[in-house]
Amino acid sequence: MSRIGKAPVKVPGGVTVAVSKDNVVSVKGPKGELKETIDRDITVEVKDGEVLITRPTDQIRHRAMHGLYRALIANLVKGVTEGYKKDLELVGVGYKASNQGNVLDLSLGYSHNIVFEVPKELKVTTITEKGQNPKISLEGIDKQLLGQVSAKLRSLRKPEPYKGKGVKYVGEVIRRKAGKAAGK
Repeated sequence: MSRIGKAPVKVPGGVTVAVSKDNVVSVKGPKGELKETIDRDITVEVKDGEVLITRPTDQIRHRAMHGLYRALIANLVKGVTEGYKKDLELVGVGYKASNQGNVLDLSLGYSHNIVFEVPKELKVTTITEKGQNPKISLEGIDKQLLGQVSAKLRSLRKPEPYKGKGVKYVGEVIRRKAGKAAGK
């Protein structure tokens, strides 16, 4: 049995979980509503304030999906109750970030500014303090969308290993390399 798959997902108060006939799990909570389509072989049932996920056989495919869908449903429940947050930091001379609503204007050392439109499901804020690197904060209830948007922002200027310049996650450790002098 999958250790993750057999663990039930606890549903906190104020959250409702519903499973439709076509295996779509919808989770409603104080922060919003999320839906996830589950494979037809996996059965999902709600009992006594817990969501139970079961698989029909021990095939490799079923075993893989068992843990996956349990983790996805747990992410939905956590998203509608607490939400998710990612912080990015711009490291480099002259790197700037500003936002107007959900439109992000980034200056990352290129000849032009990058205008990035963040999906309306996410809330974006930029913080620029004197003597500190500019920070971008993304908040939302959908973990998958949040991770995808933050990875896209990071890919606009990945941190390089020599000076450490670029867009990085707050708390991310960049492995540094020695420069040309190390070769002698």
